[in-house]
Amino acid sequence: MNDPLKIGIVGLGKMGGIRAKTVRDNDETVLVSGTDPDLNRSGFEDIDLLPDYQAVINSGVDAVVVCTPNRFIPDVTIAALEAGKHVFVEKPPGRNMEDISRIMEAEKAHPGQAVKVGFNHRYHYGIMEAKKIIESGMYGKILWVRGVYGKAEGSGKPDEWRDNPDISGGGILFDQGIHMLDLFRHFCGEFSEIKSMVTTAFWDTKLEDNAFALLRNDEGRIAMLHSSFTQWKHRFLIEIFMEDGYVIVDGMPSSTRSYRDEWIYHAKKHTGYAIGNPHEEATFCNIDPSWDMELAEFVDCVKNGNPVQNGTTRDAYETMNLVFKIYAGDERWKAEQSEKQKKLKG
Repeated sequence: MNDPLKIGIVGLGKMGGIRAKTVRDNDETVLVSGTDPDLNRSGFEDIDLLPDYQAVINSGVDAVVVCTPNRFIPDVTIAALEAGKHVFVEKPPGRNMEDISRIMEAEKAHPGQAVKVGFNHRYHYGIMEAKKIIESGMYGKILWVRGVYGKAEGSGKPDEWRDNPDISGGGILFDQGIHMLDLFRHFCGEFSEIKSMVTTAFWDTKLEDNAFALLRNDEGRIAMLHSSFTQWKHRFLIEIFMEDGYVIVDGMPSSTRSYRDEWIYHAKKHTGYAIGNPHEEATFCNIDPSWDMELAEFVDCVKNGNPVQNGTTRDAYETMNLVFKIYAGDERWKAEQSEKQKKLKG
């Protein structure tokens, strides 16, 4: 396939705008069509604005990018696959395990079509460098991982869909902490044991605003997560400590610039005069290549038939499964949620 990949976007909000830019910036893709509840959105005057997702699927595109709220992702994805289209979807691809299972069944029924899920943090410069350092073996095997990912508040809109469990499926852990869980898996593999505490500590919402979790895998590696919606100073931090050294990714060059710019530190442990204070190598990064690199991999999968490497539906399934195991691991949280459901029904 030498012609540009023709792409349609379902959902032209914040994420749809980001994805539209990457499509326009890529020489191998062309943005053809899109749809959104608000068809008067500016910035899309150069494409066909269509009434619904089925119209986008039928607009002569090769691939569909799905940027809808979680509730609608499975139906759009499955319809696109059944129409012979390749699909790129935002994370999480659905509200629950049934949603991602439906997508995987449709993917299995259409093996010639690529399905990729947007876990873009794997393409951050610091994460890619950390992966290289770990895989080089220069510091030995991973002992433990610690991750903090938090922000202060949402959009401020009273009808924000992310605050509605029937549409989103979960709170800050499901919306943002899922990225850190995906990175834990990226570095350590799958986890088999989970202990957790989940709470709505501050915000007036039906969903969690903080989640704390300990995860352990069969090799004995332990990962610790704090996913927060009350992190008044925005924070992204992942620390990976190995037998003979460590690597730390601190900060994230987000579009809002509300997180500190990204630094990656690594060092070999000292055993002499500088115990506890080794000489670090530090690299600064203030650009975010993740959106462009995600699209480039998707285009390669479509045009060359290569399998998805990062953001497979299996990645989505296993990471979503961790989220729901964290929820289930806190008996107090489960009881509180059950009581809330009773009140809503009563």
